[in-house]
Amino acid sequence: MATIDLTTRTLVDRAGRAAELAAHHADEVDRDARFPVEAVTALRDEGLLGVLVPERLGGEGATVGEAAEVVELLGRSCATTAMVYAMHLIQVNCLVRHGRTPAIESYLGEVAADGLLLASATTEIGVGGDTRSSVCAVEVEGGRFRLEKQAPVISYGEHADGILATARRTPDSPPNDQVLVVCRRAEVELERLSDWDTLGFRGTCSNGFRLTATGDEAWVLPVPYAEISSQTMLPTSHVVWASVWLGLATAAAEKAKKYVQGEARKKPGTTPPAATHLAELVAVHQQFVDLARGAARRYDALAHDPDALEGMAFAIAMNSLKVSASELVVDVVHRALRICGIAGYSNQSPWSMGRLLRDAHGAALMVNNDRLTANNAQMLLIHRGSLA
Repeated sequence: MATIDLTTRTLVDRAGRAAELAAHHADEVDRDARFPVEAVTALRDEGLLGVLVPERLGGEGATVGEAAEVVELLGRSCATTAMVYAMHLIQVNCLVRHGRTPAIESYLGEVAADGLLLASATTEIGVGGDTRSSVCAVEVEGGRFRLEKQAPVISYGEHADGILATARRTPDSPPNDQVLVVCRRAEVELERLSDWDTLGFRGTCSNGFRLTATGDEAWVLPVPYAEISSQTMLPTSHVVWASVWLGLATAAAEKAKKYVQGEARKKPGTTPPAATHLAELVAVHQQFVDLARGAARRYDALAHDPDALEGMAFAIAMNSLKVSASELVVDVVHRALRICGIAGYSNQSPWSMGRLLRDAHGAALMVNNDRLTANNAQMLLIHRGSLA
């Protein structure tokens, strides 16, 4: 990898080329449901796959909020590319915060130096979408582990350099006694079980696989997955996913603004009827900006306070972030579509909202909003502290 100038260029500046490539190939990635290899390669070339890795391990020690700015930028160009990067960041953050062993820290050094792309296998056939329950188990013998998991979804699994998989700690462990395991690509076999042909986020290539992995026992993280999930995986997911959707919403809002401005130029001195709707859209978009960026700052502020991260108020806030952001993105894109009218409805128009709208509707389905709302309802019955 080429040496990267870290002194004069911000993370967002360095992501500019990836965003340009993502925009150029976005329609093709969507149409063909193919991996956004060009943009991901650019992210790797700029050293952006290792930004969360601590400086002492060769990374940049960026915060989640700083990395989320890159996610948001990518989301304006191609939601698929942004989602791939976001999901990678989630896995890296789990290793950074909970993998403090010589083996895991050495691996993080590889992530930073070589730009390794990490994926996850946290869902499993037979548990109904419950990521806090596993059927498969880690089997250890002679210092080596073996793991076989039937995953309904492993996003970009065939393109990843490593996959972080959840499993029961031992074959005798209950379903919720889970660990997180680093499955390195050279020691992983993937047998495809299902294909990914969806309305949106088509280029994430989220096929189903039977994952079979082996490796040294040192690749099993020592911290219970319950702790990893509550302190890192879930809040990081909700923060960076919200950034994906904010970027997507911004792309729709910018299209609508340019459309209305174009209409105004056709009749100087008059205000197009759609201008009022644009003003209403911008107000909703601003709510979204404040929500997503505020949540990122909140997580960064609490990142080193395990008690706060484990607290009920924080869990409720992160669940609410996900639900609200996934609803706001659809609202903004719908408003933009109404503003652009038939021009936004046409797939052949430069004002087309088709891909943006289809991607937006995927947001509520990633960790289904009904599940999160039900979890919040249960917690609110017993929560006694302030929600602020």
